[in-house]
Amino acid sequence: MAQKPSIPKGTRDFSPAEMTNRNYIFDSIKSIFRLYGFQPIETPAMENLSTLMGKYGEEGDKLLFKILNSGDFAGNLSDQELLERNSIRLTNKISEKGLRYDLTVPFARFVVQYRNDISFPFKRYQIQPVWRADRPQKGRYREFYQCDVDIVGSDSLLNEMELVQIVDQVFGKLKINTVVKINNRKILAGIAEVMGEKDRIIDITVAIDKLDKIGLEKVNEELLEKGISQNAIDKLQPILHLSGSVSEKLAQLEKVISLSESGKKGIEEVRTLFAYLDTLALSTEVELDLTLARGLNYYTGAIFEVKAKDVAMGSICGGGRYDDLTGNFGMPGVSGVGISFGADRIYDVLTQLQLFPSETVDSTKLMFVNFGAAEEAFCLPVLAAVRKAGINAEIFPDKSKMGKQMTWANNKKIPFVAIVGENELLQGKINLKNMVTGEQMLVDQRELIKILSAKSSQG
Repeated sequence: MAQKPSIPKGTRDFSPAEMTNRNYIFDSIKSIFRLYGFQPIETPAMENLSTLMGKYGEEGDKLLFKILNSGDFAGNLSDQELLERNSIRLTNKISEKGLRYDLTVPFARFVVQYRNDISFPFKRYQIQPVWRADRPQKGRYREFYQCDVDIVGSDSLLNEMELVQIVDQVFGKLKINTVVKINNRKILAGIAEVMGEKDRIIDITVAIDKLDKIGLEKVNEELLEKGISQNAIDKLQPILHLSGSVSEKLAQLEKVISLSESGKKGIEEVRTLFAYLDTLALSTEVELDLTLARGLNYYTGAIFEVKAKDVAMGSICGGGRYDDLTGNFGMPGVSGVGISFGADRIYDVLTQLQLFPSETVDSTKLMFVNFGAAEEAFCLPVLAAVRKAGINAEIFPDKSKMGKQMTWANNKKIPFVAIVGENELLQGKINLKNMVTGEQMLVDQRELIKILSAKSSQG
């Protein structure tokens, strides 16, 4: 017996119903992005490894999916190289491309490559899949979609403010109750400086970023394993336990890292950002979380993470300020800031909370029952008129038993069915059946379109 086909772990197929719900997410997010003046771009699924490697830190580099060179990829390898089995050296010789890990680094490459064709500040949004060779688990996939929005070519903290507004509006539209956590990498750099471990900022932030997942004791153990001294770890503990309002936390922190210029700059940026946010009527809870680190190495200023409050799930959105990501591609000094919405996790949250709408713009609103050639001749011009009016409609393609056609309509969750039999033909009318209430009414073409247009506008 033939083996049942399957897909790689960490990837998913999506049925028509699931795609309808996914498109609801994408359309909702896009509408908010456009509201703020962002323009769409796309980049290739694969990039040169020289573009991707070294931008995500050691852990990120390990999770890159690499693509074998075309043809005889091992043809240039010597017997000695094969015997050495040095995977890193071998990979460099047999693979020059990889699947993108995120959308931000390809975007930085795009900005540098097309710098003469775009106007700064450049505001773009991008909704495409990314790939990570991670261990699949709940809410974590090897292939998933990101919905990114970024501004490059501006240092203004108004950009950070707008990103928080976008988060507020997107999750308000999706009806997800969220909290936005904010921190600043300059503050974390200041903390590392005060700890006496200025050069270990990456090790410290990678460990702190796991605080929610593994707890304080395990974070401290990881710091010790990384070679951070116990004395430095002891200095970190009070900072991780700061409490109170934003102004109170910053006042306490200021005393601790007052000798760090970077730390003081970070505190000033956080104060300015929260002063902006205080002028807005946000529905989303916003808090300063000094344990928030975000593991990606390219962040240099404000960092964000968004969590759903009513579902046990990792972050569903995150991002931050990166001051010199384009410098990796020969264009230094161009600051950027952006956030990424994790469409797959948002999908899982909406599914668990049963927040998807019962009908969407993708849904068929009306199906014509097919009784044969004479009825088809009457229905087809009406079907064309209904579609011209912007109403999603279809006709059952085969002459079949009424029960079979009605079951098909029910399975597709089509809310209305148009029935034209002998009696309706004689009257030149359509019997419109509401599949939810069971109510039926005899209407002409104009009335049919009027009723369905009204139902569509009610949503």
